[in-house]
Amino acid sequence: MDGSSSFDRQSHAGPSPVRVAAFSSFRQDFQGELDATWRRMHDRHRDLIKAKRTNVILRNLEKIVTATLHISNQTSFHSMSLRDLSRHADVSMGVLYNYIESKEQLATMILGHVQFLVENTLSSPPSSAATARDRLRWLLRTHIYTSEIMQPWFFFAYMEAKTFDNRGRRMAIGSELRTERLIAECVGAGQAAGDFAPADPTMTASLVKPLLQDWYLKRWKYQRRGIDPDRYADWVVRFVETFLSTAGPDAGPG
Repeated sequence: MDGSSSFDRQSHAGPSPVRVAAFSSFRQDFQGELDATWRRMHDRHRDLIKAKRTNVILRNLEKIVTATLHISNQTSFHSMSLRDLSRHADVSMGVLYNYIESKEQLATMILGHVQFLVENTLSSPPSSAATARDRLRWLLRTHIYTSEIMQPWFFFAYMEAKTFDNRGRRMAIGSELRTERLIAECVGAGQAAGDFAPADPTMTASLVKPLLQDWYLKRWKYQRRGIDPDRYADWVVRFVETFLSTAGPDAGPG
């Protein structure tokens, strides 16, 4: 048994009416953002980085951050020492201190880039997403696709939030609430246009967010079931639209 259902089979009987763009196309378009990752981090934290040669800085930033994300995924950021990081990143402690002074500073650098991605990627729908329904479809799919490509970063921001200092926790919470606000705005606009049934937009957004998080927190589950980003996005969009077409049992405050 493959775990499929009539709901799933219906969503794959032909071209999906809710598909905005395929993941493969999104990945190609997103490549430029990937290529700019380390330069963006350098530019944002130029005053904290003591190294001088740009090409070396970008290469070492990639090694340090990639090693941090790997350790977080395998064990935890909380238990990681800077000496552990130095060894995994294959840089000396002296080199490491040219880039960061503490784990808290490193966490802030990573969270800052996640915040940037959320704001830059999710806040500018294409002109083709003319209606609130279209914008919601685009937003849900874009979030899933972005978190597929940047999974270690999103995983880090969520799983390590409890270990961050006050500034880090505020950044992690702010990023999550920003996504919820974007969803709630789409829901509210769709209700105003008569496209969605009454339901508290904020509460709806807070229930939709875990569907997006499940994709990057539990990828093993979906890989085992053979579900790719396109298929998962189709499910989420249909699930949310089905709810919004019937309304919840209690619409709650508008």
